[in-house]
Amino acid sequence: MRASPYESSAIEPDAGIPAPANQIFVWGMSPAMLRLRRVVTDTARTDIPVLLTGESGTGKEVLALQIHQLSDRRNEPFTKTRCRTLVPDRISSRLKDPAYGGFANGTFRGTVFLDEINELDSEGQRQLLDLLPDGNGIQNGGSTGARLISTSRRNLEEELRSGKFAEELYFRVNGVSVKIPALKERKEDIPELANFFLTKYATLFERQRPAMTEVLLARLAAYSWPGNVRQLENAMKKIVATGDPDVALADLVEITPEILKVGGESIPSLKAAARAASRHAERELISRALTRTHWNRKKAALELQISYKALLYKLKQLGLEDSEGS
Repeated sequence: MRASPYESSAIEPDAGIPAPANQIFVWGMSPAMLRLRRVVTDTARTDIPVLLTGESGTGKEVLALQIHQLSDRRNEPFTKTRCRTLVPDRISSRLKDPAYGGFANGTFRGTVFLDEINELDSEGQRQLLDLLPDGNGIQNGGSTGARLISTSRRNLEEELRSGKFAEELYFRVNGVSVKIPALKERKEDIPELANFFLTKYATLFERQRPAMTEVLLARLAAYSWPGNVRQLENAMKKIVATGDPDVALADLVEITPEILKVGGESIPSLKAAARAASRHAERELISRALTRTHWNRKKAALELQISYKALLYKLKQLGLEDSEGS
């Protein structure tokens, strides 16, 4: 199974291996992501430690890989360690082990990736701090060439203020802080992301690539995506696998007062709610297209990328055929 660009299963836990060249971070064109891209581009070729923050599923690991691949260390190992799996008394031996890059003994020349550094308890933080180079890159009498990238889904500044995270460690790992916004904060990037994943899984499953319709885009834009880009990827994978967006997106429906009732009757099931949400989105899109085209149905059909006959059917189905001028 191919690794997800947002959950890099190509790198096993705590394995020191070269970063896979096929990992892709989809930037998008939202202002927040354009600013983030400039920061990453400017810092990627330096040795400054990077702290990546953001909610689960936003793509922190893939961005870490992107930084590694943009750096002068791209041909050297990318060593990942999940901090929540580390036993404090093993941190020193783990990071000194040649199998994991020899980070702490000055022999490692690649990138060390500490996933969810916020998971370390106070003893784990102390031991890690003892292994990290000081501001001059010197540790235990030797020099380390390792680049350090850490992630945290929690706000480390708040953890610092509450005494849960060591101040010295915070400033040691936070050379530059990069926050990846949640998907709900950059919905203008959804079309590019969705198209990328549809193409990816159509190729992977050897299926015809599903069309990205206005109705589908409206449904994707209306959802809040609590699981972020990872959840969007899984949804696009389901669309390719099932060939039916209604089935694939049934569990993504957010029940709102506007779609809870159809004809004054309560909707009894999630599947019915999904159909209602789809009809609600279709009605909105068709109404807008007809308004923009001054109720020229043929122009509206072209704009919606459906046939004229299909539009007439939808108008009748949605009760819009007699709505002109209302």
